[in-house]
Amino acid sequence: MLTLMSMRTDPEIALSFKLRPIDDIAGELGIASERLIHYGRHIAKVDSKLLEELKGRPDGKLILVTAMSPTPAGEGKTTLTIGLTQSLKLLGRKAAACLRQPSLGPFFGAKGGATGGGLSQVLPADDITLQFTGDDYSIVTAHNLISSVIDNHMYHATLPIDPARILWPRASTVNDRTLRKLRVPVGKAGGGRDEEFVISAASEMMSILSLSLSLTDFRERAGRVVVAFCKDGKPVTIADLGVTGAAAALFKNAIHPNLVQSNEGAPVFIHGGPFGNISIGCNSLLATKLALKLSDYVLTEAGFATELGAEKFFDIKCRCGDLKPSAAVIVATLKALRLHGGSKDYLKTDTASMVRGLENLEKHIENIKKFGVPSIVAVNRYHDDTEEELSALLGALGERGVSAHVVDVRERGGAGGVEAAGALLALSENHPNFKYLYQLNIPVAEKINIVAREMYGALDVEFTGEAKRDIEEIGSFGYSTLPVCVAKTPKSLSDDPDLLGRPLGFKVSVRRVKIDAGAGFLVAVCGNVLLMPGLPKHPLAEEIDIDGDGKVTGF
Repeated sequence: MLTLMSMRTDPEIALSFKLRPIDDIAGELGIASERLIHYGRHIAKVDSKLLEELKGRPDGKLILVTAMSPTPAGEGKTTLTIGLTQSLKLLGRKAAACLRQPSLGPFFGAKGGATGGGLSQVLPADDITLQFTGDDYSIVTAHNLISSVIDNHMYHATLPIDPARILWPRASTVNDRTLRKLRVPVGKAGGGRDEEFVISAASEMMSILSLSLSLTDFRERAGRVVVAFCKDGKPVTIADLGVTGAAAALFKNAIHPNLVQSNEGAPVFIHGGPFGNISIGCNSLLATKLALKLSDYVLTEAGFATELGAEKFFDIKCRCGDLKPSAAVIVATLKALRLHGGSKDYLKTDTASMVRGLENLEKHIENIKKFGVPSIVAVNRYHDDTEEELSALLGALGERGVSAHVVDVRERGGAGGVEAAGALLALSENHPNFKYLYQLNIPVAEKINIVAREMYGALDVEFTGEAKRDIEEIGSFGYSTLPVCVAKTPKSLSDDPDLLGRPLGFKVSVRRVKIDAGAGFLVAVCGNVLLMPGLPKHPLAEEIDIDGDGKVTGF
């Protein structure tokens, strides 16, 4: 049954709310106005140096929001992260949410924005999704500055860079399949080399921003980035190019976390935006640690499902920042369960397929248990979900001993998630035996094998000749102790997007292993995953417009 709320668009709902001055939101967290860098009345950056001043204060409880394997539209992790933060606020708790900045690629492409929905949005949604505070500008400009300097060194022959071994691509904020492979000239003598673009969310600059705790930390990390190899086989870093300072200078303001608010006035930090399928899929470590000092409870989401965003959150972000998560929320929907249960039309009620799809959800529950973190399942309710199918789902999960709760924060705001929030409060009072999936001192190939076997359920991992050479070179240059970030399809637990449900007996293929020394991890590229997405036949950009008063419509 359609409700009044579900018949209104997200922009219409957003316009019906009167936003509070951002100083008021900051003040409730204990942030003084002089610590804010204002971008209008409702958006501000928080001085990153505040974290150092608060280092003696105890941390609040950290709760991760992750999901089962998704449908093409996603299952609503961002909406639930915002909504459950509002629920905790209704229960009298001091809570904040930490989210990634939306990417313009999906916004203009197929998925739309990533600011939540209905009565669980972050506002002002159009400003957040579009230019926001310019952080993405810093990412792309710094990234392409480095590309330009690499080519300039080859033009003037000031560094003996091997044109066949340039690791650093160029970057763009929007999807453009034409830029995946192209040819560019090399030096004064002519000739050419292969070049590619990645979307800004896949840039190592984005990963560095997401893991740096200060501008000094950012500068040091940026200097370590390996961008190419010399003709004698030695690595070339940004420090070798001589532009570490210039690249870091572009992050003078971007390093500071952004603060906005939800429909119901809950504080939301939005900072960093790496994708979960091709990067670490988490918001900035700086924003998370700052929120933990200022709040009793912090909810943060990680991109896509447990085998991607959650695994990287635990094994990379938590390891880097010494974070100790207290609980996790696994988002499930009837639509995703039907899809992974083999339904021919997962948008229609199909209880039999929904029950079969529980195999996929069960795997994700098992994945979270491997890290020693307690979890609940939050069933994100859509307006066309039936009571009968929801009851069947809760019954089936109850029989399996799973704590599950229907959450309706899109239609009801914080009130629609109070039951689940209460369960999270109870869970977070425990002291989980949090642990990483692997240790850093084991071989690179074994780390990848452990992730594939434990998280995906793979039988084995096959490495191409190029990937084997990459791993050998990684060892020779002393990078073997870095954690691994697997880039693969989010559509399946495997690296094959067509293997839905809970596939068994499959192997994962690793094409190459990249060194992201500045970010502090290795990237294993699996299957046919793309680092530069394309646009659909009719991209959402065709629907977006703006009137003379600056009102954006169509998203």
